[in-house]
Amino acid sequence: MPISLHKQATTTPGIRTAIQAGTDPAWMVAERDGISEQTVWTWRGRDGVHDRSHTPHRLQTALPPRRRRRWRALRKALLLPLDEPPAVVREFLSPHVSRSGLDRCLRRHGLGNLRAPKPKASKPAHGSFKADDPGDLHIDIKYLPRMADEDRRRHLFVAIDRAARWVFVRICPAQSAANARRLPHAISSARPR
Repeated sequence: MPISLHKQATTTPGIRTAIQAGTDPAWMVAERDGISEQTVWTWRGRDGVHDRSHTPHRLQTALPPRRRRRWRALRKALLLPLDEPPAVVREFLSPHVSRSGLDRCLRRHGLGNLRAPKPKASKPAHGSFKADDPGDLHIDIKYLPRMADEDRRRHLFVAIDRAARWVFVRICPAQSAANARRLPHAISSARPR
């Protein structure tokens, strides 16, 4: 198992085991190993030889409740990204606040994501197509891929009557004004009566 020591640890698991198993007085062990007596007593009082976590169990917030309310109002009003507000908060609210403290405060109140305080835009309800009158055409032009045996691209002119579900399709060699002018005449002549 790999050993994970705290970066400022003055003892190793082997020394700690010797401290726990030994019967010499604490001052003698401390002098011999070059550590403090407190370190000897600490390791004699523990069951294992591995470092405990140094992460605090409770994270402290530098902002009192009144200032937290001001900060939340500031966040909602200005929609500032997290990198800018620490300077503003240090200047006007609390000089000792950290960026991580502000981030925890925002997350706790549901404002960690910048999109969260923005008002939600109402989405239109999905519905069916509006009831079109027969004869209302939707006209579109699509580019067709150039095939291996062709020397240039072709264009697909499409007209759809949404009410009658009638479709007219014509392939033209170019997307030109002349072809666009011919299209309504071709549609009216091909349209069922």
